[in-house]
Amino acid sequence: MERPCVYILASRQNGTLYTGVTGNIAKRAWEHQVAAVPGFARRYGVDRLVFVEFHDTMPDAILREKRIKKWRRAWKLELIERANPDWRDLYDDLLR
Repeated sequence: MERPCVYILASRQNGTLYTGVTGNIAKRAWEHQVAAVPGFARRYGVDRLVFVEFHDTMPDAILREKRIKKWRRAWKLELIERANPDWRDLYDDLLR
């Protein structure tokens, strides 16, 4: 699925969060799940895709990512729970 998007990963429900941006969410989510890339997400076991928001352009997605990263944690939790109240791992949905 190649389309610009902002995504949020979690280590578990209400756990550590990671916000990122990509043009290929299926590939990027897989990289997080297998800990293929060193960094924050791998170090803290943040591998559950809990939020995805698609955009028309990469600049739009990057702007949204920057804004979300500045948000308070409570706002991010609210965003996730509105879209995914059970904190399901959305990775499998991407493959359908």
